[in-house]
Amino acid sequence: MFIENPDVVLIGSGVMSANLGALLKRISPDLKIQLFEASSELAQESSNAWNNAGTGHAGLCELSYTPDQNADGSVDVTTAVKIFEQFEQSRQFWAHAVASGMIDTPSDFINPVPHISFVHGQTQVDFLTARHAALSKHHFFDQMEFTTDPNVIRDWAPLLVNGRADMPIAATRVMDGTDVNFGEISRKLIHWLGERDGCNVATDARVTDLTRTARGWDVKVKNTVTGAQSVTSAKFVFVGAGGGSLPLLQKSGIPESKGFGGFPIGGQWMVCDNPDLVAQHQAKVYGQAQEEAPTMAVPHLDTRVIDGKKSLLFGPFAAWTTKFLKDQGSLGDLPFSIRPDNILSLLKVGAYNIPLVKYLIKEGTQSMSKRVKLLRTFYPEVNESDWRLESAGIRVQAIKREDGEAGIVHFGTEIVTDQDKSISALLGASPGASVSVALMLELIKECMPNLLESAEASETLKQMIPTHDVPLQEPSQADHFREVHQGCTELLQLTV
Repeated sequence: MFIENPDVVLIGSGVMSANLGALLKRISPDLKIQLFEASSELAQESSNAWNNAGTGHAGLCELSYTPDQNADGSVDVTTAVKIFEQFEQSRQFWAHAVASGMIDTPSDFINPVPHISFVHGQTQVDFLTARHAALSKHHFFDQMEFTTDPNVIRDWAPLLVNGRADMPIAATRVMDGTDVNFGEISRKLIHWLGERDGCNVATDARVTDLTRTARGWDVKVKNTVTGAQSVTSAKFVFVGAGGGSLPLLQKSGIPESKGFGGFPIGGQWMVCDNPDLVAQHQAKVYGQAQEEAPTMAVPHLDTRVIDGKKSLLFGPFAAWTTKFLKDQGSLGDLPFSIRPDNILSLLKVGAYNIPLVKYLIKEGTQSMSKRVKLLRTFYPEVNESDWRLESAGIRVQAIKREDGEAGIVHFGTEIVTDQDKSISALLGASPGASVSVALMLELIKECMPNLLESAEASETLKQMIPTHDVPLQEPSQADHFREVHQGCTELLQLTV
């Protein structure tokens, strides 16, 4: 049975809903929370381990978080520093969840994997040199190693160097990187939430409509097995349904939804389970983006730990699709999302992004041998027979009304909230999963600030996220950061 007239309805069982629900219930134990998931299982779309890179995004290796060199040769690291601090809040909350017994066995969802940036060619080597110089000055990144010595890089990740022609190469490495199974941490937190008084988790429950009421929202739900329909009332609704968020946001009718469109991008991975190769590569290795590729398609060769098994993944290879969800979606998702208020933006953005569309079609239809050719830039001695192709998740990139003139497709994370703060919807992609705790905490502060007013709530928040109100980027906080970070490392069993 659903919770009758819950305070909060969460739509979708991915990492955003999971963290928001757990944060809310810890801050305010009396809250009544109802979660609806359209699938029969939890966290099977974007948060599923095979549908994302699993990188604990912290700016350690992702070259897309540091733009090209400035005219004076320097590199702006502002975004990398910000994302590191946001991921730090996720680590702190998950460590608290382990310490407090909310969840168990951290190795089920997070494991230590070094993060490496790898480049070749003198221009890229010069860029990485400047990037390291800028990052290593900050206490978040002062453990970052840098080398142009092929023998050192071979020691870090032999697949990158063996068989490579003589050319300038460079790499940075941070041993403190992580591989995260976002689906598993979502399921653990949701299972904890579902066991709390006043909370319920309903699967096979598709939200089909949202209607504003004096109390908040009537949420119409269809049982996908029996076809039965019901309605529940909530004061606040969070739409964290991945690619399913945009259609529900449009059905809400809130003025803030007007003009929003979605640009879906599919993905594919090359996967290797050869134990000899897997044993040789213990790292997440990111390179530079290809021309015309979206930032979420930066190639990387990764160690993954999924359900206790190590594999290697390479990609992602982007693909054109009109579906908004991988398993629960329909080819009609994109056409049916077109509205009078967003059609001009979509058309203009499409016109400006014809090269991107061509790139997506080319990526999705290319042969395995062409994919192997790209992998060879990371791993020169690759054998095609060791690899298979697997589908990844779908990301629906946000398009705003004002983006039509500029032809912008947003590749970041977008949260849309109505004026009376009774509904929020998540759109967008990377680095969303990694920074989900920081994003959801900001949502609570914006939409439910009254929950944080009591001294008890403030103390609970401090226990969960010790640095939530601390300017951790400031040099004066370096020692405090190291102390808290090390404590979380130990609780999450990430010591290498």
